[in-house]
Amino acid sequence: MAGKTNDFLIVSKNILSEAILKTAQVKELLVKGDADTINEAVERVGLSRSAFYKYKDGVFPFYEASRERIVTISLILENKAGVLSHVLNFIASVKGNVLTINQGIPLQGVANVSISIETAGMEDTPENLLTGLGEIVEVRKIEVIGQT
Repeated sequence: MAGKTNDFLIVSKNILSEAILKTAQVKELLVKGDADTINEAVERVGLSRSAFYKYKDGVFPFYEASRERIVTISLILENKAGVLSHVLNFIASVKGNVLTINQGIPLQGVANVSISIETAGMEDTPENLLTGLGEIVEVRKIEVIGQT
């Protein structure tokens, strides 16, 4: 569409081409300092320089695309006392700022909860926030439903 400069999608890694995945790996090696040059990084992951330059400006890890933004997640939680509190405590522990919480009435032993989190002040990446939430035993499912 004419006039739009930054259209983004959240896409599962499982459906991306090898060149795009390797471009992300190269960028990660460079950011972490595990490779000093682009040449070194592309050689380590087995990607051509031309493919890296073709995709480099369009490939970003989730945490980079959502840093200093608002991420809205949907969770399915077991209907047990203290589960939502445990989720909120974890978000607070990584300095995520909870902006909204919407919880449906529990049905068949689970409750659907959506939480909007400001990520600007977080000590960790939003990606690691999601991983940590997924490690809470009573969290059955997590899905990113939006970001600004």
